[in-house]
Amino acid sequence: MREAIIAGGCFWCTEAVFASLAGVTSVQSGYIGGSVPNATYKAVCSGSTGHAEAIKVSFDPAQLSYGDLLDIHMGTHDPTQLNRQGNDVGTQYRSAIFVETEADRAEAKAAIARATADHTAPIVTTIEGPATWYPAEDYHQEYWNGEGQRNPYCLAVIPPKLAKLRKSFGERIKA
Repeated sequence: MREAIIAGGCFWCTEAVFASLAGVTSVQSGYIGGSVPNATYKAVCSGSTGHAEAIKVSFDPAQLSYGDLLDIHMGTHDPTQLNRQGNDVGTQYRSAIFVETEADRAEAKAAIARATADHTAPIVTTIEGPATWYPAEDYHQEYWNGEGQRNPYCLAVIPPKLAKLRKSFGERIKA
């Protein structure tokens, strides 16, 4: 099993995408990349902690490579928007890949290079880390499968992301 930590806007939205992938065993929402210990949703939403809303994806590399996971990340959010995704604005919604090793850093650079070929605007995704991970509060976990399907924001944002996943990476979706 491997883990990857990525940020691409609201963690409710990215969690829903990655939980759909074959080879992914779990997705945890949380906070990373800031300067304040013990990050909380309220503090991170203030924009003053430096943390990003992110997800930690546990996956089986025999079914899904780290590079493929990063390509799906780059292909299911807008990596050209600086410190925002749609109506979510602030550094906590930045596009980022958090790495632990130099090999992962090289893979992240390669994924950004591949994404650059697919976009006319510059890619603003950062490569950060290592950094301390803080799991989000329990009510944020598996949000789409519960409260999210009654939340108007999620209903507006998540289905188009899932449609993009099906269109571009349909062979990667769980049966």
